[in-house]
Amino acid sequence: MSTHLVKGDDPVLRGDALDEVLREVLGDDDRALALEDVAIPGRGSSEGESGVGSEAREAAVASVVNAALSPPFMTSRRVVVVRDIGHLTAADVGPLVEYLDDPLDTTVLVFVAGGGRTPDALAKKLKAVKAREHLPAATATADVLAAESEAAAITLKADAVRAVTDHLGQDAGRVGALVDTLAAAFGPGARLGADDVAPYLGEAGSVPVYELTNAIEQGDVAGALAVLHRLLHATGPQQPKPMHPLQITGMLHGQFLRLARLDDPAIRDVDAAMAALGGRVKQYPARKALEQARALGTGGIRDAFDALFQADLDIKGARAIPAEVVVELLVARLAALSARARPAGARAGGSRPGGRTRRR
Repeated sequence: MSTHLVKGDDPVLRGDALDEVLREVLGDDDRALALEDVAIPGRGSSEGESGVGSEAREAAVASVVNAALSPPFMTSRRVVVVRDIGHLTAADVGPLVEYLDDPLDTTVLVFVAGGGRTPDALAKKLKAVKAREHLPAATATADVLAAESEAAAITLKADAVRAVTDHLGQDAGRVGALVDTLAAAFGPGARLGADDVAPYLGEAGSVPVYELTNAIEQGDVAGALAVLHRLLHATGPQQPKPMHPLQITGMLHGQFLRLARLDDPAIRDVDAAMAALGGRVKQYPARKALEQARALGTGGIRDAFDALFQADLDIKGARAIPAEVVVELLVARLAALSARARPAGARAGGSRPGGRTRRR
């Protein structure tokens, strides 16, 4: 018996990794006879809701254990795939843990992440039985794009690579389908530029929230607003739901609160900044925060909190302004504050949403 664990945040890339595992473990066996595939149903707000309550999860776990305990029929092994194990609760995993104490030699059990965090008891058991872990070969959008375009025998010029990575952001799972479409449209050997790929890009992908604070810090009003719109509307593996304006203001409040803590003449170096921030940040973000606090000064930080306070009131109904407009004004004002505080030669000309801005 062998046990495998397929991990990864992006469901498409995770699925590709699972396909590789299945090719390995199935070998020459007939897939239709050897493979049993069970998805753990998601949790619902009501236990009586069809397919999402505890009874549905119990039934799925029972199916897994029954399949795992069944000898293979006309094949050398039985392969049992358990998808979305993050949907399981601590109360659900007992039969799986018990099975792993005495597994059948002819069964290959493949657990697949998804749906949330794996319950501790199952995670510890998988570690104890030394389950082989598998991750996608590449996860960054640029890396996936390079691999997929090479496999499809098409070449993307630098401006096309930039256009794709900027547009898709963190949605690396969409790269494969895009490259397949480009290969079908232009044929193998094609050399494509940004104008060639633009009609095929589809909706913009999600971006990490730190790109918003980076753009604000750089004084890039246009870039900050572009990132904001992605956060408010785009979704992806890292951001399954668009952010609410109150989430944006809360995140920005936390960022400027860090700057306020560093607005102290006694804090003269990075080590002192790290200590002032509770010792929970590394040197690079501490240094950047200290530089930003010094650039804004007490007056600039006070102005930022005035803007944050007013935005919070407006989003909660103090004035009849749509919440999205309120947060747009807030981001523009904060970026403008940073722009005025930066030396003229250091002002950003524009940060690209989804670009390779160094993470804070």
